[in-house]
Amino acid sequence: MAEEVKMFGFWASPFSYRVELALNLKGIRYEFIEENLQNKSRSFLNYNPITKKIPVIVHNEKSIVESLVILEYIDETWKDIPLLPQDPHKRALARFWANFIDDKIMKSAHRIATSSGKEREDAIEENVENLKLLEKELAGKDFFGGNSIGYIDIAASVIAIWFEVGQEVSGIHWFTQDEHPTLWKWKTKFEQDEVVKQCCPPKYKLVEFRKMLTASGSAPK
Repeated sequence: MAEEVKMFGFWASPFSYRVELALNLKGIRYEFIEENLQNKSRSFLNYNPITKKIPVIVHNEKSIVESLVILEYIDETWKDIPLLPQDPHKRALARFWANFIDDKIMKSAHRIATSSGKEREDAIEENVENLKLLEKELAGKDFFGGNSIGYIDIAASVIAIWFEVGQEVSGIHWFTQDEHPTLWKWKTKFEQDEVVKQCCPPKYKLVEFRKMLTASGSAPK
């Protein structure tokens, strides 16, 4: 039986982008279904009735949710071009840093975008320091995955692409080449990858969308 892969996502979501990038890096054929986040389809809600959030992939009618969980499922199901290291300790470290990105770096970035005054200053300081901690993991490598894009790189795509968009819209610059030279070098190399470019929406469209969200005070889920 031919394998059927469907992906429910949203074009401007960094979480959707993670999954699209992984699927394309592995050369997996899939159907992309653009979800209306303001009026979610019955089909989508049937596949993800618990969190009701994108992304979701459906593989032979079995659904998988949450971007980092989906990345691991993809890597375990289609083993060509591995995203996670084979060594158990290195795999555990990769999972740790991916969660660090979501639990620490992205949450403080959200506070930068939604707060002001002392709270924003504290969030900027926290984000700068956490980015420096992440930066140490590169340790002279082109990518977190070594010579090629891997699990942590995909998780960190939000830093490479969406942080620049957020900084342009807000006018607040905390992730810079001067402050994070190694991470900035990684970002530049990451963005030059052909598959990364193929999957990434045009930045001007992301900027326009972010400005619209900022004006409306809402965020996609």
